[in-house]
Amino acid sequence: MARAAMNAPSPVHALADATPAPFWLDDPDRPAALPALTGDTHCDLLVVGGGYSGLWTALLAKERDPHRDVLLIEGAETGWAASGRNGGFCAASLTHGLGNGLARWPGELARLEELGLRNLDAIEDTVTRHGIDCAFERTGEIDIATRPHQIAELQETAEDAARLGHGDRYTFLDRDALRAEVDSPTFHAGLWDRDGVAMLNPARLAWGLKRACRDLGVRFHEHTRATDLAPYRGGMAVRTPYGRVFARQVALGTNAFPSLLRRVHPYVVPVYDHALMTEPLSEEQRAAIGWRGRQGLSDSNNHFHYFRLTADHRILWGGYDIVYRYGGGVRAEYDHHPATYAKLAQHFFRCFPQLEGLRFSHAWGGAIDTCSRFSAFFGTAHKGRVAYAAGYTGLGVGATRFGAEVMLDLLSGERTERTELEMVRSKPLPFPPEPLRWAGIGITQWSMTRADAREGHRNLWLRAMDKAGLGFDS
Repeated sequence: MARAAMNAPSPVHALADATPAPFWLDDPDRPAALPALTGDTHCDLLVVGGGYSGLWTALLAKERDPHRDVLLIEGAETGWAASGRNGGFCAASLTHGLGNGLARWPGELARLEELGLRNLDAIEDTVTRHGIDCAFERTGEIDIATRPHQIAELQETAEDAARLGHGDRYTFLDRDALRAEVDSPTFHAGLWDRDGVAMLNPARLAWGLKRACRDLGVRFHEHTRATDLAPYRGGMAVRTPYGRVFARQVALGTNAFPSLLRRVHPYVVPVYDHALMTEPLSEEQRAAIGWRGRQGLSDSNNHFHYFRLTADHRILWGGYDIVYRYGGGVRAEYDHHPATYAKLAQHFFRCFPQLEGLRFSHAWGGAIDTCSRFSAFFGTAHKGRVAYAAGYTGLGVGATRFGAEVMLDLLSGERTERTELEMVRSKPLPFPPEPLRWAGIGITQWSMTRADAREGHRNLWLRAMDKAGLGFDS
């Protein structure tokens, strides 16, 4: 037995052939980049950022007013960053889950849940109307208890959903029922949100939104980084490497990247999230784990994993580590973290030992934006001529469309059901400056790891953070 154990392959060996690039972007159908802006131009609305936040803003702006001249500029290529390399979980939740919403906006959570479901319906409608080939599947998501104490937490969430009038959306699964859906020896129970989450190909969604925007007349310039923002003759002037844009209004969708508005900087911390993608599973391997419902999955730990199936029967396995770099820099050399890849591989085969021998085809990471309340915040600047949305904390695939609606509402100066929300009118608590930020995040990370190992017990530090309304997550 000892000799057999010594000869067993290490999970790290499964990474030997992994391409260090996002699987979704490694696609022969990836569209060519559009030309950079050279010289000066004018527009009614300038959208800065070619991720979901900017794409939804540009699309909705043209749908609201087809005569509005909308220009979108992107520093690299559309969908190249978080929007093109995320896990592809498109959630209805605008509040990073029921628990976070109840803790922060208990009086309006029922409304926020309804708005979130309407937002997800609208995304599905857009995908259908514009023929966006992004493998959209509204399979729902199962939150999984991998430790006994988490079972009661899932049952409490189900009760909260019922009180909010959404009990029919959720199904509690005991160990046997869960393992009948997806078979892993690490699973104790699950809570299946049947209608509130869709799985999709995130890069193809971004590229499809780009095409839909252009079909409606949105102008695009890629490889055009916005470097400066300043008032100019009743509007705004945005400087780029080879020219300037003069716009009546500006919408900022830069998220993890430094905002052109300094006032936003204290509220956002870029953190690095990582993922692995397996090679396609054989029929025998698929039969060994079940998963015929193709739901999205995530465990209930503080340091959690998220995982799902792709259209060609691969498994995406991501999360767990939350890597923060001192000073909050966003740099390409930070994207890859071999220690995290090795840890993820080890955890994967612990979850699915029946898949021993499976290889990983891709390994990647990158920055996402987080804020202390785990969900987006909004605001305006320069006398209402500039709007921004940021802080999506990993739920931007769905919530960015809602954020785009908020930004357009704010720029219009209208009072709407969205702008009246406390969630929209309030701001998260800012993060402290360095080195306090680095130290605080380090203590929080350590405390979260201990809580996972100690049946969810939150130490004095985490309890103080909870009371103050501060958080750190991905």
